[in-house]
Amino acid sequence: MAEATDQIGFDDFLKVDIRAGTVIDAQPYPEARKPAIKLWVDFGEEIGVRKSSAQITVHYRPEDLIGRQVMAVVNFPPRQIGSFMSEILVLGASDSEGAIVLLAPDKKVPNGSRMH
Repeated sequence: MAEATDQIGFDDFLKVDIRAGTVIDAQPYPEARKPAIKLWVDFGEEIGVRKSSAQITVHYRPEDLIGRQVMAVVNFPPRQIGSFMSEILVLGASDSEGAIVLLAPDKKVPNGSRMH
């Protein structure tokens, strides 16, 4: 079982901008070093559509992700993942085998809703 990391202050937590968004497109990313799916996520008018590469191929197929809400960090700097520029970090947790399971609101919320 993983141990908790060092404690942080509430102000540190507020610096991480975690928002809900809806996947509007998802494509296989076969040229990635590790199996991945390219995602385009709509965060509403204020943030718009952002893209990400996610290693979620064990539990998800691209066609099943469209229309699904996810949670993501939207204020990390963009990161080059192979030939793809990832602009957000889609959040997930590892299952008992280490495969990623996406984190999402359990009821629909407006795109761009910030986690509190």
